[in-house]
Amino acid sequence: MTSTAARPLRSFLFIPADSQKKLAKVAECGADAVILDLEDAVAPAAKDDARHQLAEFLHGFDRSKPGAPELWVRINPLDSGLAEYDLAAVVPAGVQGIMQPKPDGPADVAKLSSLLDHMELAHRVQPGSIGIIPVATETAIAPFRLGEYAGAGLTRLRGLTWGAEDLAAALGATGNRGADGEWLFTYRLVRSLTLMAAHAAGVPAIETLYADFRDTDGLLASSRQARSEGFSGRLAIHPAQVAPINEGFTPSAEEVAFAQRVVAAFDAAPGSGTVGIDGKMFDRPHLKSALRTLGLAGLV
Repeated sequence: MTSTAARPLRSFLFIPADSQKKLAKVAECGADAVILDLEDAVAPAAKDDARHQLAEFLHGFDRSKPGAPELWVRINPLDSGLAEYDLAAVVPAGVQGIMQPKPDGPADVAKLSSLLDHMELAHRVQPGSIGIIPVATETAIAPFRLGEYAGAGLTRLRGLTWGAEDLAAALGATGNRGADGEWLFTYRLVRSLTLMAAHAAGVPAIETLYADFRDTDGLLASSRQARSEGFSGRLAIHPAQVAPINEGFTPSAEEVAFAQRVVAAFDAAPGSGTVGIDGKMFDRPHLKSALRTLGLAGLV
């Protein structure tokens, strides 16, 4: 089976928008996408300079280089009074998408989409070309609205991701992990709801950050586990995390080979609900799983 399908976005690396040193390394970072951060990574007094610096970087970035990452920007929240300035700086310079922090639900994403409609028109950018990935769990009300993304008609929606730190702050919590290092119940709940909401909306589910950038083995195992659950990619906070994330969200050669056998068996028996492989029966959900594996491998 051969295909020219694009590989899904596995790794999203945060880069502070005000760091010339880090911006200079974007092209070779190995991530599928970078998130150029105008929000938490930039101090309030530095945001104007960061916008100008980021616009210059975007205008000068060579997107034609092999392996160049997609360029996304995390703007400031809509209610901060800064988002419009962020968009005015980056939309004319060219970005693939906007990461939206702290939306209360799909209505806030629709507001951002409307702003992008006007910005694209004003700057002669292809209409609808800029996607949106909301961090969909960062306010106390947001988790209750996750299921609404499926019917919201958000044509710019490119994925859903979740965050624990801002949600903990919104809840007045002093921590989000137990003594064993695992997520506490509230955060396991919103993680699962985000996963289901993304699939219900037909967009990738993107796993949140793995805080310890020195724990490569733990990150790889966690990423493999997340992929097995249905996540397609992951946020990264350090360049050292990119390679294990990419590996963790790429099916192994053995997985790909078996998925191809499942697809081939169903192709050879059109109209059948089940097929036999190595003495075992496989049905349509197995075919769907096999196609997903091939999709994650960039083969369909």
